[in-house]
Amino acid sequence: MKPVNINIQYVTRIEGHTNIVVTAREGKVETVRLEIPESPRFFEAMLVGKSYQEVADISSRICGICSIGHKLTSLKTTEAIMGIAPSAQTILLRKLLTNIGILQSHLFHYYFQAAPDYLGIDSIFPLAATDKDIILRILRLRKMANDICDLLAGRAIHPITPVLGSFTKVPAASQLQLAQDSLNEALPDLAATVKLFKTFAIPDFNQQTEYVALKDEKEYAFYDGNIASTDSGLTTPGDYLNSTDTSYVPHATAKLIRHDGHPVMVGALARFNNNHEQLSPLAQKAAQELSLTAPCHNPFMNNIAQVVESLHIVEDSIDLIDKIMTQGLEEEKPRINISGGRGVGACEVPRGTLIHDYTYDNNGKITQANIVTPTNQNQANIQQNLTTRVPQIIDKSPDYIKHHLEMLLRAYDPCITCATHLIELDIK
Repeated sequence: MKPVNINIQYVTRIEGHTNIVVTAREGKVETVRLEIPESPRFFEAMLVGKSYQEVADISSRICGICSIGHKLTSLKTTEAIMGIAPSAQTILLRKLLTNIGILQSHLFHYYFQAAPDYLGIDSIFPLAATDKDIILRILRLRKMANDICDLLAGRAIHPITPVLGSFTKVPAASQLQLAQDSLNEALPDLAATVKLFKTFAIPDFNQQTEYVALKDEKEYAFYDGNIASTDSGLTTPGDYLNSTDTSYVPHATAKLIRHDGHPVMVGALARFNNNHEQLSPLAQKAAQELSLTAPCHNPFMNNIAQVVESLHIVEDSIDLIDKIMTQGLEEEKPRINISGGRGVGACEVPRGTLIHDYTYDNNGKITQANIVTPTNQNQANIQQNLTTRVPQIIDKSPDYIKHHLEMLLRAYDPCITCATHLIELDIK
């Protein structure tokens, strides 16, 4: 067999910069390496010394895709430390905003980044000439999600209205009614999305995996819950350090997080495997149509789980708006008593469980911060999947191997921007 030398710089259609390196001789694999060369941005160091009033806004700038999740997780963490209890209205609005923030990202990923792999094209844009209906569908769905984010958060990216204990501006009932109408109008487009993805030939690759996600007894968990594992049960977000460990590899500028010393997967597929029974009726129907059943150990099915979650999000958001309008809306100004201490907050964001861990002094300034992002947690499992998959396809052409491994990485919807915010330095 000819030697195999693959060096993908950079993998396209993901957030940030990632390389994949593969070498083989005489059919024997020598190297399989996931590289993350993106420059770190030291967000945890930037938070040190900042006032409680600034922390959430700074945190939301970690990423333009996950900004809503970072801001809400940051607010929850500070509220836990300072004893701030948001009202029922604020919780409902935050859950609605969390839903739509995840929907925003899912739509972008599975249409713009993942779908071209299954449609045999390099990007989604050639469809403007060959299948305009798909492009129009994407634009309608994205506009709907962006408009609702703009209504709830003040803008579609980097939210400004969510603050400690409340929102600086509460939407009018008439605006929420229009948002609910647009969600109902999106259902046929999502049904068409299910029909399209049903035609995709998902690679048959299964690897036994532990899946980690938030879990709430009352609902499919996005905004709140304990940390659930398909292998080891439940733990509270405050105890996350007891089950996670951090390490570094020389070819990656991102923290590598393992759970109890081994790789795990977080994200839509992990949420589905932990919480599938709590999906909405339309989402459960979509899962059945798309042959997604729990437990599923095929990482390529993560994109299918994102489609299923999109149906759930729309149905759940329609219900949330009903609840919000039934109880009525009023402007709020919670009282904040500055205090110090340590707190941990966790939310589900598009790519999985996000954890913020802060320590404040008694003047309300950060003295220590730790942020654990989904891609940090997925990194070890991606490497494990690549290492397992390469020997199975090493007899294929280099072009096939390259494309297949890119698809596998893209299936995780990695956000390298979120992952590379801290690196350990050994200065001598």
